[in-house]
Amino acid sequence: MTGGRANVAVRRGRGGGARAGSGVLLGRLPDGGLGVAVGITLAPVLAAEVSGSAALSGLAPTASVVGTALLSLPLAALMTARGRRSGLALAYLIGALGGGLVVLATMLPSFPLLLLGMTAFGAGSLAGLQARFAAADLVGPERRGRAISTVVWATTIGSVVGPNISAPASRLFRGTRVPEAAGPYLCSAAVFLLAGAVVALALRPDPLLTARALAPEGPTTSRERSLRAGIAAVRASPMARLALLTVTVSHTAMVSIMVMTPVDLGRHGAGLQLIGLVISGHIAGMYAFSPVMGWLADRFGRPAVIGLAVGLLSCAALLAGTAGPRHGQTAAGLFLLGLGWSAGMIAGSALLTDAVPRSAQASVQGLSDLTMNAAAAIGGAAAGAIVAQWGYGLLNAIGAALLLPVAALALRRSLRRPGAVGG
Repeated sequence: MTGGRANVAVRRGRGGGARAGSGVLLGRLPDGGLGVAVGITLAPVLAAEVSGSAALSGLAPTASVVGTALLSLPLAALMTARGRRSGLALAYLIGALGGGLVVLATMLPSFPLLLLGMTAFGAGSLAGLQARFAAADLVGPERRGRAISTVVWATTIGSVVGPNISAPASRLFRGTRVPEAAGPYLCSAAVFLLAGAVVALALRPDPLLTARALAPEGPTTSRERSLRAGIAAVRASPMARLALLTVTVSHTAMVSIMVMTPVDLGRHGAGLQLIGLVISGHIAGMYAFSPVMGWLADRFGRPAVIGLAVGLLSCAALLAGTAGPRHGQTAAGLFLLGLGWSAGMIAGSALLTDAVPRSAQASVQGLSDLTMNAAAAIGGAAAGAIVAQWGYGLLNAIGAALLLPVAALALRRSLRRPGAVGG
């Protein structure tokens, strides 16, 4: 094939693959977001009921984050070898299994089994995280932020509605052996199974395999797609280090504060319906405005939007940490917490993909999900103890302090590379 014909084929392949892949991803993401949101809303409450201790309430959502971290590398390796379709479908299947184990744990009851179920349940979140990279497989750097944000935005409906249908979902199982608080997890399991089936049957052509086949440098080797290659690629690029730090700190601060907010609201007299509304507002902040964040990241550069993320997350910690019984202030803080997470996650993910060679992108992306979820798991586990000993206000202050290195590094890179798309 001549060079001109090859270029035409690449352009056609990229366009067709992007349209097909994005269409399926957009079609199934609201379902996956619904499954995650329905289940995660009741996780701290369910942990407190099964364990009999409020101090252990943060362990259930933390177990979900641990599961996301533990499964990041194996599923990234599977996607590297067999494409996005296989990895995403398996992630949803594991998430569905986790939902079933959670229900069984509440029926026995068994707190260790509950934690095991929540660990597997975290695979549903991992599917959504990896989908954002699937959106970036077949687009150039000038549109990468918008491509990632479009897939993030597609989870809005399910994720916002999810917390508010927790109570109706619980009532569906009234009079059965399934405890009402566990009912939403059966609904989540069914949603995950549906989402996985859609991905397995309809995500064709596979965006990662298509992008790899069309890459000018040709297919990558197994050594280039290893974890060691991903670590080496991040170490070699200052912008990749900024990106990895951004997604890790943004996610850790968000998870640590978010998982303990339902407990703090409950201590100040909030009922399940109000807690659901606050979490819905938080999730709306995470997803609903993501196209704006993607456009800003493409228009003004990734470090500028990372700086915006730091500002939003800091304001969120201030509002939530000083709210006390003022539920409206807590709700405002949680909304900004979600908005800051959106800015950091989209700009950081786009910058991470920009900053490393295509041959190392899949391994770097798996490393990113492992790092940010492992850090968030530690933060979530510590959050329960911090709140129990020193209060919700100090937890928010610690979350804000974590942002200082990100702010310094983003400012340094913005001043150094003001004109680049990624910088």
